[in-house]
Amino acid sequence: MRNILKTWLFAGSEKKILLLRHGEVQAETDEKRFIGQVDLPLSDMGRHQAQCWWKCLSDAPLERIISSDLSRCMETARIIAAHRSMNVAPLAGLREINLGQWDGMSFRKVKERWPDAFQKRGMEIARFRPPEGESFLDLQQRVVSVFEKAVDQTGKNILIVAHAGVNRMILCHLLGMPPENLFRIAQGWGAMNLIDRHTNGYRIQSLNLPPAWRGVDSTAQ
Repeated sequence: MRNILKTWLFAGSEKKILLLRHGEVQAETDEKRFIGQVDLPLSDMGRHQAQCWWKCLSDAPLERIISSDLSRCMETARIIAAHRSMNVAPLAGLREINLGQWDGMSFRKVKERWPDAFQKRGMEIARFRPPEGESFLDLQQRVVSVFEKAVDQTGKNILIVAHAGVNRMILCHLLGMPPENLFRIAQGWGAMNLIDRHTNGYRIQSLNLPPAWRGVDSTAQ
């Protein structure tokens, strides 16, 4: 993995964008929940996943590291930035989707309290807004603008640490995919996406790379 990354980073004159999902978070229960902007810390496994990328990227020529300002992303980014003479820039615009009143609730409780809205979400995944929250289309409009501004302001290589929903909406935009298809793009805990920026657009080199180090695969969710 380390050699693959190093070869890619030094190949060609294109800008290199490393788009990373944060590591695994601490969960109070195994029950499936809506996790948006609720601020959760990394689990021990999540910190291990970040350390895997720190090892892989320890000698990578990164010009900037930016991150969602939520704890799970900032902790991931700071672990990777350890021993570098650069700060992690927190950006609120890279936060996960705002799920409003549903944030942090279990799917079961949401379905019980808002049965019609829960069903509508399944039918209109890109456009549906939970009470006081965002739709995925709202999210895409927000994060693509932040992503493109960050890339434009970077001369060479940039690491962006964000969330599954954020990364999926950026990748849908770059690939020209309808946002309704966002869940066709896998984004495991600590997954890395490698992107080239050319004068005429973007090229995806790799999607959903696991934080593997010496045979350890830590993407299980």
